[in-house]
Amino acid sequence: MLGLEAGIPYFPALISAVFVALFWLERSRPLRPETASKARRNLRNLAVAALSAATVSLVERPAVAPVARLAQERGWGLLGLADLPPWLATALAFILLDYTLYLWHILTHKTALLWRFHQVHHADIDMDASTALRFHVGELMFSVPWRAAQVLLIGVSPQALALWQQALLISILFHHANVELPPALERRLNWLIVTPRMHGIHHSMLRHERDSNWSSGLTLWDWLHGTLRRGEQPAIGIEDERDEGRLGFFRLLVLPLRPNRS
Repeated sequence: MLGLEAGIPYFPALISAVFVALFWLERSRPLRPETASKARRNLRNLAVAALSAATVSLVERPAVAPVARLAQERGWGLLGLADLPPWLATALAFILLDYTLYLWHILTHKTALLWRFHQVHHADIDMDASTALRFHVGELMFSVPWRAAQVLLIGVSPQALALWQQALLISILFHHANVELPPALERRLNWLIVTPRMHGIHHSMLRHERDSNWSSGLTLWDWLHGTLRRGEQPAIGIEDERDEGRLGFFRLLVLPLRPNRS
């Protein structure tokens, strides 16, 4: 989620245009058949996203932005050890942020406490671009120390952090989208970036499929760690949470308090 420094370019019009374009493509070229009302789901997901965005503004930005400023000013972190051209430092920051996000994503599945909150994202019984924004406020608050550690250990500048966050948002909107791309094009894209078919498998109800395709930007990490899986599109969601009528806004907020799910 975004927490941007003043003076750093931010392109809300571009991000909004990406969301609208994906929404249109989901209507005209769906990858998976819908099982629930898209309008109702999207409104619910955007309501969760609004609460999450407020959390980012109130918690993540005040905590992480100062760390990025200090890392830049004092030369902290891996990138601070070398006198690199700005373009190279930014490129390496993107790569290392992406890899450490891959590790965080695995933790949200493998750690029981984190999974309680992350399951709100996976409990969507359909998956589309709005699912990309559906994260419980508790998960985002738990992620703040990890994000601060990413920035500090890597040595990420405020500019690189803000640009990466925007690129990440566009990436997750794209690979959560329920859009059928031409198979040949998707196979080519899949060598480099996460695509809708690839991430659809990660949202499977089956545990062994869900425990794969952890990447959020570059697919390099799944290739390197042997966690990339391909195949047919599975049923989406969590087995014990299949009643769309009972997955309202307030139930999603209290879902982490219920007995832990698989």
